Amino acid sequence: MANILIPISNGFEEIEAISIIDVCRRANIEVTIAAVEDLTTIGAHNIKIQADCKIEDISSDNFDMIVLPGGLPNAFTLAENSRVQLLLKEFKDKNKKIGAICAAPYALYKAGVLNKNYTCYPSFEKKIKEDGYFSNKDIVIDDKVITSRGPATAMIFALEIVKILCDEKIYIEVKNGLLVN
Repeated sequence: MANILIPISNGFEEIEAISIIDVCRRANIEVTIAAVEDLTTIGAHNIKIQADCKIEDISSDNFDMIVLPGGLPNAFTLAENSRVQLLLKEFKDKNKKIGAICAAPYALYKAGVLNKNYTCYPSFEKKIKEDGYFSNKDIVIDDKVITSRGPATAMIFALEIVKILCDEKIYIEVKNGLLVN
């Protein structure tokens, strides 16, 4: 069974975080939510999530992929947190998969793990880099790094994670079960 790590901090985008958690769990992917701040983390729209653990207790060895939801100030917190930045670099060095949606590709950029081609929430490319930015794609995969645009693309982003980590049969079952065209 695949394992993914989802670091979150206050101001995370709820639709993105919950979509990733829910869709991946439907595919029997083990999901660990790691809090950068308090275990009870409050999203950008005042929805609370109880994390499984603190980010300090995480080892990259136990995971196949790290996925960062967006939202503000979450994306900036993840970009400035030394433990998150170290984990991102470890995932890259170990040739593991990395994902980020919305404003969170900024944290990948700050860690130096964002590949050439990416997408993000419109306007954030100005904080990242305009070269390699795709404004017209909901998902961009560049080697082991997958990025997506924002709340409306969260479900297909999560399904793409399932496609990457699971076999085609599981991907189709989850996709069909969610009634995704």
